[in-house]
Amino acid sequence: MFSRKTPAQIATMRRAGRVVAEMHEACTRAARPGATTAEVDAAAREVLDRRGARSNFLGYHGFPAVICASPNEVVVHGIPGPRVLEEGDILSIDCGAIVDGWHADAAITVPVGAIDEESARLIAVTQESLDAAIRVMIVGATLGDIGAAVSGVAEAAGMSIVREYTGHGIGTAMHEEPAVPNYPNGAGHRTKLKGGLVLAIEPMVNLGRAGTRELDDGWTVVTLDGSRSAHVEHTIAITDDGPEVLTLP
Repeated sequence: MFSRKTPAQIATMRRAGRVVAEMHEACTRAARPGATTAEVDAAAREVLDRRGARSNFLGYHGFPAVICASPNEVVVHGIPGPRVLEEGDILSIDCGAIVDGWHADAAITVPVGAIDEESARLIAVTQESLDAAIRVMIVGATLGDIGAAVSGVAEAAGMSIVREYTGHGIGTAMHEEPAVPNYPNGAGHRTKLKGGLVLAIEPMVNLGRAGTRELDDGWTVVTLDGSRSAHVEHTIAITDDGPEVLTLP
């Protein structure tokens, strides 16, 4: 059984989502050449403190920061630290917030200064794949429809979908059932979407091959071939009137 949220509960998640969107705005400003990923994390912490929200990343299974900061070949779960961002890098920023016990979760990939054409295309295609997924998130569609939308856009552009990590349900916990693969015919692909279901959809797209590996820190996931990766995510409520993105400003 999947948790379906009431309109009042979704309204609280929307408040959390706005905090996440503000964190993204602050992190985007901070992600400039010469800054460290720790400084980007600090910008997100300031927003949480100012808004009276809690981080759902800090301390999660021991994670030491409020954002995942994943540059270039890092797919997800990069730990902020002393790494200095350079002109031409791209940086995926994943973060979340809790307001009155309800969670929101979203990710963006941003350029650091001027970036090359292929990196810009990677970010654009990854965003397009998320947009395509959101459009199919209507009552009566299936989880498989979401995965097909994501992979269809990415693969048509000659890019690959990371398969080891998925989207997820979200509510009073950051990760709830169901898992939402970014490809068709995954687990639960025939599961129908119902009003009140809230999902975090998060395409991870590689310029090269799909394979990944986890580094010795137990968190950082990188592409096997060293190619660049982009990650975007929104928290989306399924309503009788269509999908509502909760993690917008």
